[in-house]
Amino acid sequence: MKKITVSAPGKLMLFGEHAVVYGRPCLVTAVGQRMRAIVELTEDSMFQLDAPDVSVSGYRKPMSELGKGDPSTSLGTSIPKGAKFVEVAVKNFFSSQFTSKERASVGTGSTFEVGKAGIKVTTSSEFSSEFGFGSSSAATVCVIKALSELTGKKLSKKNVFDLSYKTVLEIQGQASGFDVAAATFGGTLYFVIGGKVIKQLNLPSLPLIVGYSGIKADTVTLVNQVKKKANKYPKVIDDIYDSIGYLVNQAKNALVKGDFQTVGELMNLNQGYLESLGVSSDKLESMIHAAREAGAYGAKLSGAGGGDCMIALAPNNKVEAVKKAINNVGGQVVDIKAHIEGVRIDG
Repeated sequence: MKKITVSAPGKLMLFGEHAVVYGRPCLVTAVGQRMRAIVELTEDSMFQLDAPDVSVSGYRKPMSELGKGDPSTSLGTSIPKGAKFVEVAVKNFFSSQFTSKERASVGTGSTFEVGKAGIKVTTSSEFSSEFGFGSSSAATVCVIKALSELTGKKLSKKNVFDLSYKTVLEIQGQASGFDVAAATFGGTLYFVIGGKVIKQLNLPSLPLIVGYSGIKADTVTLVNQVKKKANKYPKVIDDIYDSIGYLVNQAKNALVKGDFQTVGELMNLNQGYLESLGVSSDKLESMIHAAREAGAYGAKLSGAGGGDCMIALAPNNKVEAVKKAINNVGGQVVDIKAHIEGVRIDG
């Protein structure tokens, strides 16, 4: 076996945005749109990447140069933005799992010499990277999982998570890892930064309504804005994080019971805290209030804020009215399934 296809889901944050960066728990769910990666071992010692969804085509680089950018600048500044996560994932997998001259088994019986091997990756996505569903993390997880299988390492899901999280941290400088966990484990997770806690919830269902704001959020900028506010008002912001953490634990219990009315009420409270942190927006709030007025149990932004998506839960007889209300204020309802399978081998 020298070629494999792997897919991983995107994610949506349910509860715990921003507070998760500071050690409080969050709830995140894997969504049905998937990232796919076809990963192939070659014999030319070259890394090749085609990722049309992020405008990368025909990208080639010697395997010995993986992860190396302009030496006068920080990591990856001369690596195309769309290639960074896949390239650094390949580098980290081989540097952590093999010596440069080691031989690895491929499938049943055949081997390759690591120092002479090449990798060709082709990615495709069922969701737009604009939605904030975690496409970079999903691509990273796909590549680590594919290489784990191709080389016979057969990493556990926790090991796939750890190596993928290391990759994301190396590129972004900071990350909580919930999107990596959702891509790896799937389902709906109770999660604490860095994978200190990763607990899958046994849910009867999770009928989320998702609306896209039409605005692409910049997660790092928003996290830094909140950090500045925390430096100015440390006690106030810390208390908000504690309250969000408490809400997460309440929401976990309500979700497991299928008590969506309580989950919705907690969504509304969580949204209030996010507005206090300054990460909401007029567009998101118009969508959220429209959903509530149309009969949703509750609604809130999902993710860093500023843009990307909002989520709502509603009684069955109000779902269509809520979707229409979101569309009527300029949102775009995204038809997705939540609580779905994590990384898997597709072929």
